[in-house]
Amino acid sequence: MTDSAPLDPEDRKIITLARSARARNGVPEGAAVRDETGRTYVAGTVALDSLKLSALQTAVAMAVASGATSLEAAAVVTDAEQAADADRAAVRDLGGPDTPVLVAAPDGTLRASTPAGPSV
Repeated sequence: MTDSAPLDPEDRKIITLARSARARNGVPEGAAVRDETGRTYVAGTVALDSLKLSALQTAVAMAVASGATSLEAAAVVTDAEQAADADRAAVRDLGGPDTPVLVAAPDGTLRASTPAGPSV
């Protein structure tokens, strides 16, 4: 579901960071998350022979590895219309079911903003 309300500047920032990561690294997706202290973690898709992570999974892992204990928001820039279930699960694991997951098109246009959702 797309929200027609103006985007919060902090949410716009993580979309911009995610978009930059995607473009800079030439990967299918870019993502950024904001932790409980306002710090941001930016990542792109990881596609190694031995390790495959989406951009959002990588950003969440970076936040955890840096000591974050919760998330305020997450953003992914992708060609997909919505965040994958595994991506929302990673956000939910750290941020909880109400953490917003922003999905933006490669040009930065917000496509959807949905909560990470309940565990399945």
